[in-house]
Amino acid sequence: MSNYPLNLPESLKQEAQRRAKLDGVSLNQWIAAAVAEKIGAVNAAEYFRERGAGGTSKRLLGFLRAAPDRIPDPGDEVPSQRPRARRAPGGTALTPRRGR
Repeated sequence: MSNYPLNLPESLKQEAQRRAKLDGVSLNQWIAAAVAEKIGAVNAAEYFRERGAGGTSKRLLGFLRAAPDRIPDPGDEVPSQRPRARRAPGGTALTPRRGR
């Protein structure tokens, strides 16, 4: 274990202390867990970015064509109605709608 002096803005320290108390752990444990969580998230994003870097639409279509033609498992069905497109102020669509 190593020591590292950490300077935090007072408001951030107070919120971390509050969260640590709610979780029933020390501030030090809570901050160590938060750092570990952030490292895990960054590593996962890096992994998927690297993994997807070699992907092409041709390879994706080949993968999808090789998938078995069967009824989806319960909960994996395509909804019968697709959700409406979200709209930004002024009526601009935020999510495109297919088939139009």
